Order: sequence, then structure tokens, then C-alpha cells
Amino acid sequence: MRAEKLSISLTPESVALIDAYRAAHSIKSRSQVIELALHRLRDDELESAYREASAEAGLEWDATAGDGLADEAW
Repeated sequence: MRAEKLSISLTPESVALIDAYRAAHSIKSRSQVIELALHRLRDDELESAYREASAEAGLEWDATAGDGLADEAW
């Protein structure tokens, strides 16, 4: 995978958190910790979007769920 080098500024507390997480989970680099955090952030955003879409669809589903269906056996 092609990587792009960035320069960021973090508080000492954030750097300590990254280093502690890296050590506790046997991660090779700080960059990998940041990459993992970004993936989790994206996953959280997607989960929120799916929940919202599901809630919106749920309202419509309740109104139309029985359309075209009868209680008779096939």
C-alpha cells in the first residue's frame, strides 16, 4: 500500500496514549496505531449512518410490510 508522509502535532498525553496502545497490542509503529484509530472512526461513522438509515426505513417498512401478503398458506 502506498503511504503518504504527514507531519502532525499532538499533545504529550496523546503521544503517550499512542505509545502505550502500541506496546500493549504489539503494534509495530505509531503510524499503524493512527491508521487503526482512523479505521475505527470510519467504522463508527458508517455504523451511525446505517442505524439512521435503518430507523428511517423502519418507519416505512411498518407501513408497507403487509402489502400483498395474505394469511393463506401456499
